[in-house]
Amino acid sequence: MSNLPRSQTSSSSRLSTMPSQKPRQLSHLQAQLAQLTANMADLESLMRMTAEQAQDMRGLGGYAGAMFMASSKVLGEETVKGGGSGAASSGAEGAREQDK
Repeated sequence: MSNLPRSQTSSSSRLSTMPSQKPRQLSHLQAQLAQLTANMADLESLMRMTAEQAQDMRGLGGYAGAMFMASSKVLGEETVKGGGSGAASSGAEGAREQDK
C-alpha cells in the first residue's frame, strides 16, 4: 500500500477530512486538471503532426523504392550489354583512345 508508517497515514487522512483543507485541495486538483488538459492538447497536436510525417515517410519510401528499381534495371541492362564489366571497360577503352 503506502510506504509511510501507520501513524503518518492516519494523521494525513485526518487532515484531508478537515474542512479547512478542502478549498486548498480543490484548488490544487483544479490546477492539476488544467495542467493535464494543456498536456493533452499538446499530445493531440504532436500526434497529428506525427501522423502527417508518417504519411510523408511512406511517400519517400515509395520514391526510394522506385529509384532502386530503376537503377537496378539500368545497371542490369548495362551488364548484359557490356559483357559483365559495364562502366569499367568503357572507361578503359576511352583511355586507350586518348593514348593513340
